[in-house]
Amino acid sequence: MLDWLGTLLVLCGIPFFIAGTVGLLRFPDLYTRLHALTKADNMGLGFVAFGMALQAQGLNEALLFISIWLFVLIASAVGSYLLASHAHSRGIKPWLKR
Repeated sequence: MLDWLGTLLVLCGIPFFIAGTVGLLRFPDLYTRLHALTKADNMGLGFVAFGMALQAQGLNEALLFISIWLFVLIASAVGSYLLASHAHSRGIKPWLKR
């Protein structure tokens, strides 16, 4: 039963990765692209990590998958903040629909 649930969670993560990729390719500026990548990809990775944790052989392996997801959450938040802060200090303005 846990294998089926794990597989379902991994499959649920795939559309989030696709949405993040589409956002990266389609959104007009750096700020909206960062938003798409950090939100969608972190959610997709969360589904995949929890799905893999359910299929893990032991508790140590399951905790490793969850800790990888938590470290990626922290790294993506810091990285996107630094990119947006640098772009803002360089004077890159957010896109405005006119």
